[in-house]
Amino acid sequence: MKLRVEVVALDCLMVRLFDEIAEANMPWMLAASESLRSAFAGHLIDLVPSYTTLMVHFDLSGLSPSQARELIAQALIDLSPNARKRGACHVLPVWYDPSVGPELSLLSQRSGLTVDEVIRRHSEREYQVFALGFAPGFAFMGLVEEVLAAPRLNTPRKKVAAGSVGIAERQTAAYPVVSPGGWNLIGRTPARLFDRHRDGYSLMQPGDTVRFEAVGHAEFINLGGDDTPLEAQA
Repeated sequence: MKLRVEVVALDCLMVRLFDEIAEANMPWMLAASESLRSAFAGHLIDLVPSYTTLMVHFDLSGLSPSQARELIAQALIDLSPNARKRGACHVLPVWYDPSVGPELSLLSQRSGLTVDEVIRRHSEREYQVFALGFAPGFAFMGLVEEVLAAPRLNTPRKKVAAGSVGIAERQTAAYPVVSPGGWNLIGRTPARLFDRHRDGYSLMQPGDTVRFEAVGHAEFINLGGDDTPLEAQA
């Protein structure tokens, strides 16, 4: 861990703990997040965790930038992950089908795997939720196997259906709401990923883990899934 503090704005500092993305980072990120929240207490406006950084937005009327830096330094002395503190584990049902996941066949061709093998490999791993962003409730997860990694589309789609499950490089995610997007789509989940009536709004939070579970079309529909083909929703 290489601690650096970078200026984002007069009232906002970026705490960089790592230089590379890795699943092993998350226990340290969670411990740092908890310690920083405690240290800043009522002076904290927002704390945004990501893959390797924590953005600390503080109340400038109560803390100077130098005092904020001192709080960060003190909070992270002798930092130690809590092995017993883990996020929630979510199981998301997914209907993997070309009509809702048009890049499923493309990933099969790129990887040299059968479509069934692509589905099996994507759904057999437990993924770490690294960060939320892009859209409300959009959870960046990883890491997918290298054989399944694929670059974002050259031209993003103007409209991606809510629940669409995709891959970009070694990340995977499910779109919580209808939005533009350039990820490689391989299926769709009926899970409600964002709900303004839910505490925290997002189903998933950084530190949680996710496993995708392949389901058939009938079960997908019974769970409330929308099987409208992607092309028909454009």
